[in-house]
Amino acid sequence: QLVESGGGLVQAGDSLRLSCAANLRASLILSAAWFRQAPGKERESVASIYWNSGYSSYLDSVKGRFTISRDSAANTVDLQMSNLRPEDTAVYYCALRRVGRSSFEYWGQGTQVTVSS
Repeated sequence: QLVESGGGLVQAGDSLRLSCAANLRASLILSAAWFRQAPGKERESVASIYWNSGYSSYLDSVKGRFTISRDSAANTVDLQMSNLRPEDTAVYYCALRRVGRSSFEYWGQGTQVTVSS
């Protein structure tokens, strides 16, 4: 139900925008998030946003560089990434949490982001 796009290979310092289209009625969405998983590492939450309020939070290492946003009309959630670093290299996943649920149960297929030094 989630389709991601926008990954790719970039150089350190470049920008990249990831987009996620949700096939879920907006009224059912509590929050959305972008996670990432690098080889040999655990998956971590990069940024999250509450659908109605727009309140967002970020992993410390991406604060000031990444911005999460949602378009309630289009049912999309984007992650704008700037000043990318090699350590940002990972597979990035979009996820949604439904109203009344305690965890993210809808996941995208993942999109690879590779940052070369």
